[in-house]
Amino acid sequence: MLTGAALAVAVLAAACGSGTDPGAGDRPTVPARPRPNIVVIMADDLGYGDLSSYGGWIETPALDAMAAEGVRFTDFHSSGAVCSPTRAGLLTGRYQQRAGIPNVIYANPDWNRHHGLQPRETTIAERMQAEGYATGIVGKWHLGYGVETNPLRHGFDVFRGYVSGNVDYFSHVDGFGNHDWWDGETNREEPGYVTHLINDHAVAFIEEQAAADGPFFLYVAHEAPHFPYQGPNDAAFRVVGEQIPETREPEQVRRAYREMVEEMDTGIGAIVDTLRRLELAGRTFVFFLSDNGATPAGSNGPLRGFKTSLWEGGHRVPALAWWPGVIGAGTSGAVMTSIDLAATVLDVADILPPAEQPLDGVSLLPHLLGGEAPNERPLFWAYQQARRPVEQLAMRQGAWKLIVNGPDGPDVALFNLDDDLGEMNDLAADEPERVAAMREALDDWRVEVEEGATVQPAPLFAPGAVGP
Repeated sequence: MLTGAALAVAVLAAACGSGTDPGAGDRPTVPARPRPNIVVIMADDLGYGDLSSYGGWIETPALDAMAAEGVRFTDFHSSGAVCSPTRAGLLTGRYQQRAGIPNVIYANPDWNRHHGLQPRETTIAERMQAEGYATGIVGKWHLGYGVETNPLRHGFDVFRGYVSGNVDYFSHVDGFGNHDWWDGETNREEPGYVTHLINDHAVAFIEEQAAADGPFFLYVAHEAPHFPYQGPNDAAFRVVGEQIPETREPEQVRRAYREMVEEMDTGIGAIVDTLRRLELAGRTFVFFLSDNGATPAGSNGPLRGFKTSLWEGGHRVPALAWWPGVIGAGTSGAVMTSIDLAATVLDVADILPPAEQPLDGVSLLPHLLGGEAPNERPLFWAYQQARRPVEQLAMRQGAWKLIVNGPDGPDVALFNLDDDLGEMNDLAADEPERVAAMREALDDWRVEVEEGATVQPAPLFAPGAVGP
């Protein structure tokens, strides 16, 4: 349940008045004039045990303040265990398998570099743009390398960032030697440390929209703390035209990782300060999350596993909601996922989802305003690393989690997360009927999301390709 938010409904009523929309059903009323702004901030590979507000090892005062003033989620999940799938799910509000993006879109031209978010997919940016919102993305896209899959083709007015999975934080070169820093559909040089550039462009976008006095949706997709592990005082090592692997000692990685998170936190503080300075804080909904769990460079706290696995450490992530004067402070144990963000953002903006693409997610807004968590529902995950023969599958139903083909585990395992957050006590042998029912539901879901799914351009791998 949501704790510490008892005043939220009263605060909202004072902010909104008593008007209702007879066509809105159970959708809550939010401030209509002026329309709320929305900022979604996503970290990259940030772990459940990294932030100080989660008892982690890195001091993050800006995010701590958001957690203290807003809602901190303790059972929030990314829809994927790696980058591209979660981003596809977040922007469409649907399981990423429906968009044909169940896996990372690699920079390797011999792999699936030609895949991406196809024109038939409708994003929340497109819906908001159609309703008069200014829309911007700064930072990581990772949903296609071609012009036809550029963010400007998916509802964003402004794009400043990179399209691959990661770039050198200084030279902005991807892992295959391509310069990758874009202003819209133009690849251009812009000196600077990536985290600083993302923060600066985010602040500039907010200032520009404040001057225009219109509502905006801003998606801030940080690279930090994804590798290459480079703090702000390190140096570039990637150059155009060459593939140069990162070689760092463990203590160097640990130091750089901490600095990368600290720099991101400082920039998030600048975004919040800008909203306050421009008197936009009370009419701006901000949500922070990570795209998946941490790698071994970070910490997932008490959770088992890391990024690329469907153990909790691969997909249970830190998440914060902040909206001063509207959302009360508290902690939520509601089981939610990143595909719920699309429904939530559209709900905040009072915009209907696309009729032709029903959302899989549900809106968090009623819960954030002091209501009960959404009704218990099954949640599903699927992930298969490129060219690996075995697909991992997982299902969550209440406290129970079934995982199939988990790395370093049995073929099928069952856990009660209320009693065993670390997924150490496999109860599959004690609960055969529950295992059978969940496995059947998981298999049915797998078939359902693939029916009518977007087909990506073929082939997935070029003949003879050996690695991403």
